[in-house]
Amino acid sequence: MSQLVKFLVFILLWISAKLAAQETWTLDACVSYALEHNLQLKDYSFNTASDRETYRQSIRSLLPTVTGSANYVVNYGRSTDPFTNDIVTTDFFSNNYSLETSVDIFRGFQKLNSIKATKFLYKATQEETLQQRYLLAFRVMQAFYDIKFFKGLVAISKEQMEVSQANYDLVAKQIELGLKAGADLYEAESLLLTDKLNLTQSENQLAAAELQLIQEMNLEGADSIEIQNDFLWDAEKESHSPMVSDTIYKQATEFMPILKAQELRVRAAKKQLAVQRGGLLPSLSLFAGKATGYFETTRDSLGVTVPFRDQFRDNTSQYIGVSLNVPISNGWSTRSRIKQQKIERMRAENNLMVQKQVVYQTIQQLVQEYESLEVQLEQSTQKVQAQELAFTIAQKRYEKGLINALELFTAKNLFASAQNENLQVELQSEINKSTLDFYRGLPVFDIE
Repeated sequence: MSQLVKFLVFILLWISAKLAAQETWTLDACVSYALEHNLQLKDYSFNTASDRETYRQSIRSLLPTVTGSANYVVNYGRSTDPFTNDIVTTDFFSNNYSLETSVDIFRGFQKLNSIKATKFLYKATQEETLQQRYLLAFRVMQAFYDIKFFKGLVAISKEQMEVSQANYDLVAKQIELGLKAGADLYEAESLLLTDKLNLTQSENQLAAAELQLIQEMNLEGADSIEIQNDFLWDAEKESHSPMVSDTIYKQATEFMPILKAQELRVRAAKKQLAVQRGGLLPSLSLFAGKATGYFETTRDSLGVTVPFRDQFRDNTSQYIGVSLNVPISNGWSTRSRIKQQKIERMRAENNLMVQKQVVYQTIQQLVQEYESLEVQLEQSTQKVQAQELAFTIAQKRYEKGLINALELFTAKNLFASAQNENLQVELQSEINKSTLDFYRGLPVFDIE
């Protein structure tokens, strides 16, 4: 009976897994799942948490430091009595206890500048993490549209194979009626096998595209994925707003995480330079403490060692003071660190300019592609219509025996090629438009 229960449970789990695999995924759902389960993003979140703790600790460095100490010392042979300062030769032990606190009054504003620098670095890490989330979303979107493209190729390949199958059946029937020779059947079969091979290749490419999306999403326990089909961009309904590189770049600089992160790193580098310069200034600190001790050599008038509790009370001392440190020379190391930090600041500023240049050039390329894809989409649509008409005519002429199988195959391939090209341009246009919308600050992805 238990074996039957285990078998039924297995069947239910298997059915549940199949139903989950058949779930239809939208682009937003794929992106959301990837953002939640991607392991590389978790590593960036660890960096953010580390920088947040560094920032918090820089604030805590303003607090006073408190140090407590205690020791137990045994003296042998000739030594100095720590209580009377007399020279003695007897063995004895002593205890010392102290509690000291200190606080920096002035340290060249190093701690304040360090707090600002670590805050900028923490915010920069947050922006870089957000940038990685956007990059992951774009990778998911690319994989998502790759699936759509190959699904379109599979549909086209099936349509071509069905035509070849119909022609093969037609030739076979005509041979039975004595209207065609047996050699014509071999030609029709060859074309049918070619289309079957094309279909198999398209299906393999679709499986590879699905695997790529599954891996980007880190979707465990799945070997296939079903995505939403209503994906094609309706060019007639799309409002053709003008795309100007300078305008889009200006919009991008207001929110792009990678640019904001680099700007924050420039500001952090400036504060870190101020920290190093603070090392040239004097520092002033306030300290205070309390100390006591127990000495075995401390005796009363009767020669009896004074008890620990009495000595702990009677030997107590307090002190308070200020400490001024003036840097005079340390082998020029402070000035060397200042020069190194100046270089780091200039490197950060240069990296910001490089990043801005990359973003601007990317936008320029996207705008150029947007304009060319608009023309290509219109032309490829017209080409599909023309090739479809040419193939329809060729098919009718082939059925009437006016053209051979090779001529029909050529017309059919030209029609399929036009369909593939139109599908590719259509999807490229959708990706290009979504990418430009992202740079314009429009909500392409639901990412916080």
